[in-house]
Amino acid sequence: MGYEFILYDRQPDDIGVITINRPKVLNALNWQTLRELREFFEYLLPKENLKSLIITGAGDRAFVAGADILEMYNMKDREFQEYVDFAHKVYELIESVPSPCIAAINGYALGGGCELALSCDIRVASEKAKLGFPEVKLGIFPGWGGTQRVTRILGLGRTKELVFTGEMIDANEAFRVGLVEKVVPHESVMEEARRIAHTIANRGPIGVRLAKIAINAGSEMDLKKALLLEKTLVSLCFDSEDRIEGMKAFLDKREPTFKGK
Repeated sequence: MGYEFILYDRQPDDIGVITINRPKVLNALNWQTLRELREFFEYLLPKENLKSLIITGAGDRAFVAGADILEMYNMKDREFQEYVDFAHKVYELIESVPSPCIAAINGYALGGGCELALSCDIRVASEKAKLGFPEVKLGIFPGWGGTQRVTRILGLGRTKELVFTGEMIDANEAFRVGLVEKVVPHESVMEEARRIAHTIANRGPIGVRLAKIAINAGSEMDLKKALLLEKTLVSLCFDSEDRIEGMKAFLDKREPTFKGK
């Protein structure tokens, strides 16, 4: 299936790479790009059975510089509300895909672009990357999940500083506060994202997928309920062929061959 503004490449080890492909506007997200992302994550991705997925931006200047401001400027109130609602659904799809998703932040990740990265499980940033939420400079505020997902990472005070000032932070500061997991030389951002993706792809897929559910769902529960969820899901792992293969390979001192069963 062809897309206008996203590129998809399936690589060895069942790894997929999605590239937001609007480099002339720093990969800004317009309606059509969001529609293509939803089409991919809702209909194509479930058929791919990937073990890990990377999202990045075309070119070497931006991951995603935010929403398309020209398009947004011409929206009426109702259309803007639909735009926000649609973006939320797309990001929730990304957040909930079974396979771990890695954001390879190769430049500006601002506003909706930073919110896109936050929908991923792991964030690898180029040392040249800039992150932030400049929406208050436009008379609005982050509305695609930013105020909520960032608060859960940074806490109230740091989130308010970022959102209220609209200032960007560099990759090293983003790493220091926990907004990204790794900072690497600019030319190595995709290499590092692929390295992580390949590492994950070689682990037990059932364990990885159920661990993602335990972490994501458990983070929204009180501790008692989250621990019950953890016990339930790890028991499902134990009742799998992969568990037998993984433990036998360890005892045999060899690499396991997982089948996802």
